[in-house]
Amino acid sequence: MQKISCYLLIALVVCFSACKGHMKKVLVYASDKITVDNSQKNITVAAGDGTTHHEQELDFTTGDPVTLNVETPQGKYTLTVPEDGLWIANLKTDTVVGSKQHIGAEGGESRITQDALTQKLDSLKKLVADQNVSEANQNYFIEPGKIAKITTETQAKVFGPFTTVPGGFDAGSVPAIYKFYSMKEMREIIANLEKMTSSKIDTVPETKK
Repeated sequence: MQKISCYLLIALVVCFSACKGHMKKVLVYASDKITVDNSQKNITVAAGDGTTHHEQELDFTTGDPVTLNVETPQGKYTLTVPEDGLWIANLKTDTVVGSKQHIGAEGGESRITQDALTQKLDSLKKLVADQNVSEANQNYFIEPGKIAKITTETQAKVFGPFTTVPGGFDAGSVPAIYKFYSMKEMREIIANLEKMTSSKIDTVPETKK
């Protein structure tokens, strides 16, 4: 009897260990109102002018793959969440790009060097061209109607399109921070950086011969 009880206890522990801890968090981005049913697996995006940004968080605790049934003004399709982690489902009509942020890594510096500015501009240009983009590089290029795994850290903080990272945000309160932009936003950022680099180059004094 004692051996049976011991085996039963072990079986329960194994079962509990196998069942606990699963988490799939999906951040849904859309250009119009998002409606989700009770199962969270059926998603409808309203027809509208598509000029606003909407977000919806979906949480699943199953260890099995999750299939999302999506209906948008552009058509119906399915997206699959195969494993645990934090995901972004882009139901917008615009590509979404982003990367992990290293807030506080500059040690409080308020200025950025010309070389650093040029390097950042080059990096953003590659991002919008879907070059050198990978989960390993912690940057992301998510086309309309696609889903992408961002991180295994489901408690990471993600700031979506048209949302700024607050200046006083405590970066130590979360495992990681990610910032995403619509392609339209990113092209505007690149245009502004190009003006800044051009301005800096134009104002560099000539060296004495």
